Amino acid sequence: MSPALLKMWIALASMGFMFIAVISIYFSRFKIKNQIFKTIVSIIAYLFMILAGIIIFFVVFSGPVNE
Repeated sequence: MSPALLKMWIALASMGFMFIAVISIYFSRFKIKNQIFKTIVSIIAYLFMILAGIIIFFVVFSGPVNE
């Protein structure tokens, strides 16, 4: 697997983390009634969002891949 393809898959995984975070926040705010479970889901969702942002930051600023 080439380095460019590997960077593409890492960026795609980061976008998946963002999608999971958005869905989790939606459920924690509007669908879940239990306060403890709501807090746990929110914390996990925000951790996913922070992790996705860090990954995208490194992918974008690592520059183009030499072939």
